[in-house]
Amino acid sequence: MVQFHHNIIFDLLDEPSGGLVVLSAGLGLPKLISALLSLHDPAQGSLLLLSASSSQRSEIALHHPGTSEITSELSAHHRLSLYTSGGIFFITARILIVDLLTSRLPTTSVAGIILLNAHSLSDTSTEAFIVRILRSSNRSLYVRAFSDSPQSMVSGFAKSERILKCLGLRKLHLWPRFQVYVSQDLERNQPEVIDIRVPMSPHMLGIQKAVIEVMDGCLKEMRKTNKVDVEDLTVESGLFKSFDEIVRRQLDPIWHTLGKRTKQLVSDLKTLRKLLDYLSRYDAVTYLKYLDSLRASESFRSVWVFSESSFKIFELAKKRVYHFGRSDGRKRKLDNRNKDGDDSRASANNGVVLEKTLEAPPKWKVLREILIEIQEETQKQATVGEELLVGADEGQNGIVLVACKDEHTCMQLQDFINKGQHKVMLEEWEKYLLGKVELRALPKSNKNKQKTSKGFGILDGVIPSISGQRAEVTSISKQENDALLAAAHVISKEAKRDSNVEVDGVSEEHGRGRKTQSKKNKSLIDITDSELETVVQSEDHPSKSEDKTNVSHQLYGRESGTESLDKGVLRKHSKKLENTNEFPSVHFHALESDQVILDIFQPSVIIFYHPSVAFVREIEIYKAENPSKKLKVYFLFYEDSTEVQKFEASVRRENGAFESLIRQKSLMLIPVGQEDNFQGSNSSFEPQSLTAQNLVTRKAGGRKEAEKEMQVIVDMREFMSSLPNVLHQKGIRIIPVTLEVGDYILSPLICVERKSVQDLFISFSSGRLYNQVEMMSRYYKIPVLLIEFSQDKSFSFQSASDIGNDVTPTSIISKLSLLVLHFPRLRIVWSRSLHATAEIFATLKANQDEPDEVKAIRVGVPSEEGIIGNDIRAENYNTSAVEFLRRLPGVTDSNYRSIIDGCNNLAELALLPLEKLTELMGGNKAAKILRDFLDAKFPTLL
Repeated sequence: MVQFHHNIIFDLLDEPSGGLVVLSAGLGLPKLISALLSLHDPAQGSLLLLSASSSQRSEIALHHPGTSEITSELSAHHRLSLYTSGGIFFITARILIVDLLTSRLPTTSVAGIILLNAHSLSDTSTEAFIVRILRSSNRSLYVRAFSDSPQSMVSGFAKSERILKCLGLRKLHLWPRFQVYVSQDLERNQPEVIDIRVPMSPHMLGIQKAVIEVMDGCLKEMRKTNKVDVEDLTVESGLFKSFDEIVRRQLDPIWHTLGKRTKQLVSDLKTLRKLLDYLSRYDAVTYLKYLDSLRASESFRSVWVFSESSFKIFELAKKRVYHFGRSDGRKRKLDNRNKDGDDSRASANNGVVLEKTLEAPPKWKVLREILIEIQEETQKQATVGEELLVGADEGQNGIVLVACKDEHTCMQLQDFINKGQHKVMLEEWEKYLLGKVELRALPKSNKNKQKTSKGFGILDGVIPSISGQRAEVTSISKQENDALLAAAHVISKEAKRDSNVEVDGVSEEHGRGRKTQSKKNKSLIDITDSELETVVQSEDHPSKSEDKTNVSHQLYGRESGTESLDKGVLRKHSKKLENTNEFPSVHFHALESDQVILDIFQPSVIIFYHPSVAFVREIEIYKAENPSKKLKVYFLFYEDSTEVQKFEASVRRENGAFESLIRQKSLMLIPVGQEDNFQGSNSSFEPQSLTAQNLVTRKAGGRKEAEKEMQVIVDMREFMSSLPNVLHQKGIRIIPVTLEVGDYILSPLICVERKSVQDLFISFSSGRLYNQVEMMSRYYKIPVLLIEFSQDKSFSFQSASDIGNDVTPTSIISKLSLLVLHFPRLRIVWSRSLHATAEIFATLKANQDEPDEVKAIRVGVPSEEGIIGNDIRAENYNTSAVEFLRRLPGVTDSNYRSIIDGCNNLAELALLPLEKLTELMGGNKAAKILRDFLDAKFPTLL
């Protein structure tokens, strides 16, 4: 553990009630918490860790093995024994709050709470609910919250102050990377850093420039709306995921008033950011595959696809993989004079050529050179007798760690090291072509239906002569697609043929002799509907100005018939790599996995294939903890790329966030007795002093009337939301149970089913809401459907102009209307926010009795004993008889319950006289209608 971790722990121990620690990403937060856990004394009570992610749990458990986890699979008695054992436990907020409300957890047995990811907390979160309940009865409890995301701590108005208030804390500890103690510890023993700037290929530079132009155009369109803060709409801020949250947070209150174009612009900006990220992350074939999926999924609704620069993106991405042209060397231009279908015939006669380029990522070559350099340096030191890169006292060989963004890049780089870049790119190319064949095979069932003419123009297969330019594009893209499909068919045939051939010397020679004969095939691609044979031809003499990555033209075959021969050459060429295993000590690490890797492998060389600020800090911590270890770090950046810009901007954003937090801390207003506010929830139950009672002299001698305590029965599943917390803040007692019917029971008559807007749409689609309302109507007199909106979003489903006059199956308003018509007793309550819901619940409970917990649990639950008298279980209701009764003439929703109470079955109802029916049904008219219906004779055929 580094020295500044000790300083953080000393600051926390000075404050007995706890504090909030915000530090830079990657500064060893799990190690800090593990060191803090080692100071825990079991005699003080149990220590509970909340809101920890899976990676944080595993890393803390690695450094401090004494921790365990409390899950819902454990019985209540087992959990109680763990709570009172004085150990250290990971637990979810949902389990802990239920155990607190049901008194399964003695609050005095908890010594403290450690909250991770404090930036995700709010005053309505379940964690704040837990802290408030524990502190109301345990004054010695300490709460220590941690966050390593300073950008999230400044995302809202005075967020850090509000988090301190909801946790009852007074101390905010800020530890940025530029803090004096941190910088001294990390800069005392720095690793050797080598920054390598790899030039991007001309096509990559063109794609990046085009994407930035499209992104800038979308941002200019967003500025025209005058509904978003213009300062946030920059290309630099658009490189981060938080940009989407910023824009959506500003547009959510007016989202229903925005047009489709503005909504699509928000989605397009997210897509364009991915295009920039994937350009430097993936190879050319994978990038083209992603662009093809975008063209298929977003071509009809996207704004950016139809911009002028987007054409450059698709064309340059295609040129990185293959070229499509005429066999006579001309570019793929057709004569404008041929407009009425002559173009396709000309291409069929002259033939076209599909040339593979398969541009490898420029970083691959540099990475291989670095690994060769490291290996040569290690061998040189070993022969001279000098110390290896990894110290001799550690007993480690020189392990090289390559840090990548995701698992896909790790696997691909591993294949590149073992097989070589040409074979890897060829495999990606074959996967790309075979994927096109699979997509072509999907809509085969509708092939015959498409022959019938159901449209006009392009939809009918006839291109009008007016649009000559569009006819060219259509015919060219058809030729290109046919050429790709033909090449894919050849590859699939040869893959089947090669699967039957053994990989030995004899079969290789026979295969080579047999396959060289296929060079005599024609070298041009004549694309017709009846002919699928194609030749994938590459240039015979690449120009000297081409990069070494274009050596693939020489290794790969010049014709499709030589593909399998090329596989034999490549197989023979890559045997050296696979057998000799040039780089045995190279390990790949995916940064997205968040695994503990440095302390396990203890590498001597780290190569950043994809840069990450957090992992840079982890390396600095690792080097500070091991000052005697020699460590060399390589950074691979694409020169003049958004990759560099994003890395530098992330450092600036973090520093700016800490500067903002420092200013907020200097101006922060925190009440002196903030901790005592949490004890105030129990003050209403304590007897008041005589002076306080005599302040009101006009009410029965100054005595204060005892207020009736409200209570609400809440389903266990509802603790995923923040509503129980808000209800508890209003002084309502929460009783958590497992309910079969409804989510909240307000009284013996009122049952509430709560739905958020998203959940409402899903419940209508699945039909679950109909069953829920039916059950509520069966067992409760006043069933209520609560539709709850978010406070920061618009209080409407859609704008008034979008509501039509007709009933449509897709309209949410139509669905609600049909639901109310089918269940007339259903009441719909609209709530603007969580706090508005709490006010509505208090109003509904004003003149109602308190609900019975035992009865609420038994509602709708099947019983093993059968029918029980005066019970409300499912077996005591003959639903078929009730439904039949409600359909009889004269029976309404207001009188069918009294009919059920007045007679035992339908047979007894049929024999009741008119006077008795009048008494039960509350009127002579309704009773006479029912009596006439029951006494009516059947019609006869005679």
